[in-house]
This record gives sequence, structure tokens and C-alpha cells, in this order.
Amino acid sequence: MTRRIATAAVLVLAAASTAWAQAFPTRPIELTVLFGAGSAADLLARKLAEGAAKELGQPVAVVNRTGAGGAIGYNHVKAQPPDGYSLVWNSNSISTAYHAGNMKIDHTAFAGIAQLTSEPVSIAVKADAPWKDIKALLAHARARPGEVRIGNSGRGSFTHLMAVAIADRAGVTFTHVPFGRELAVTTVLGEKIEASAQLPAEIMAQVTGRLVRVLAIVGEQRLASLPDVPTLKESGIDLTMSLWRGVAAPKGTPEAVIARLEKAFVQAAMSPEFREFATKMGATVQIRGPRDFDQFIARDDKDIAALMEQIGLKKQ
Repeated sequence: MTRRIATAAVLVLAAASTAWAQAFPTRPIELTVLFGAGSAADLLARKLAEGAAKELGQPVAVVNRTGAGGAIGYNHVKAQPPDGYSLVWNSNSISTAYHAGNMKIDHTAFAGIAQLTSEPVSIAVKADAPWKDIKALLAHARARPGEVRIGNSGRGSFTHLMAVAIADRAGVTFTHVPFGRELAVTTVLGEKIEASAQLPAEIMAQVTGRLVRVLAIVGEQRLASLPDVPTLKESGIDLTMSLWRGVAAPKGTPEAVIARLEKAFVQAAMSPEFREFATKMGATVQIRGPRDFDQFIARDDKDIAALMEQIGLKKQ
């Protein structure tokens, strides 16, 4: 009798859990963005939130929680109940923030919902610079160790790590100069640095205005918005890491809720409207489901940890 009662109780609880997940969501969802309003992360998240809200039948409110390389936002979301109502628009920053010692939690504190986009780092110079391709810039740097100054969006940022990786693969020495997103390209224009490593969205206006020229991108394929710009791999440097972005929830969120959110956000990302928007931002729609996303992040985390250790920034 006791066993029957226990079995019945389990079945009732399972049915209740399934019914709850099927009813999800019954109220607005909050999506934490780790960087400021107007950033590439913010703009992409807001566009996706609009599309996902239509599928979910509830608002998806974007809230910017900035600071400590993303740690402020990650810590906030991790502290929320694992019920699907508090999500984070995550990226490689989950690894850079952790290994820099900015937070005690790492990627295993979250359950991946879906990767949705990727953005390659671009290497840009002033439009009238003498280097017509990345090979010429690297040859110049190789002949003059440390003389080529390359800007990035901040010490320990993904753009900084990619510039370090390029130098390592190419056997050159750059002088790395940390700036904010806008200042790096402005400093290139002022000829105070020779090049900048930045996301395409951060320099697209200057590229369109023919003020700067992109020599190469660190990605697996060329961008639709920059079809004439080769990848580093095409230029003989085997480096294809990109800045990925996706949605995650606190670990322990029910699988049925994860599946519901995955469907909504993937549908939003696959829409023609978002694809066009992403292209203009220099991003590519790239989809990975929950399990694949988590496994991908684990692999990426190891690569980032190795790069950060190489430049003396890895603290844990």
C-alpha cells in the first residue's frame, strides 16, 4: 500500500509539473543584458525580446545590469528562482568575468536555452593606411616588434583576447591598448594607434563612411555585410573564434520551460526581420540547442582560460 501511495504521489507531482510548464509563462519575463544601452549586445537582445514576446504571449523586458565585465548581471540572474522568469543574454563574458576573478560562479551555474548569434572580431585600420590586407600589417609588425599599437574594448575583453591570439598565431608582437568601444576606432582615426580589434557593429558607421578599412575578421566565414573582407583563416592564420551570444537561465530550470523558451527565442532569431537586423549589425544568426550550447560553452571556456593565462589575467 505504501509503495502504491508513493508511486501515485510521484505521478501527481509529475503531472502538476508538466501542467505548470505548459502554462508557462503566466507573467512577464526579464532578460538581463550585461552591457549598456545602445551596445551591440543591447540592441540584439531588444530585437530578439520583441520577437520572443510575440511567441510567448507575455512581455520580455530587457534590463541592463552592467559592471565588472558582466559579473553584476550574472550574479543577479543566478540569485533568482530557476523558474524561467529571469534570463540572461550571455556571451563569452561568462568565461572572461569568471577567469578574471570578477565572480565566483562560472558557466556551470546556468542552463543554456539557445545560442542565437555570433559576431567575429574585426581588425580595422584607417582608410588611407599603407596596409592593404592583414598579411601586410602582420609583416610590418613582425619587422618592428611592439611598434604596432592595436586598440581593444578593454583589458581582458574578448577583443583583447583575439588580438593576443592573432599575435600568437602570426608570431608577432603588438602593443595592446585598451579603450572603450567608441574610443578605439576614434583613436585609429586620430592615428594614435595603428589598428583596432573591435566588433563589426562598433565600427560599421565608419566603414560605411569610408573612414576605416577592415583587413580581416576572426570568424568561420565572411560576413554578409562585409563580403569583400576575408577571414583570418583565408589569410593563412588558423583562428576562427567568434563572440557568441545566447540566452540562459539559472541551473535547475525545468526542462519543459527551457524547451518553451528555446522555441520562442529561436523562432525570433530565424525571422527575416531579425536576420536582416543582425546582418546590419555585423552579426550572424547561429543556432545551438540547450545541450549543444552548454557543451560548446564548456569548450570555449577552456580556450578563453588558456588565452587569459597567457597574458597574465587568469585568476581562477
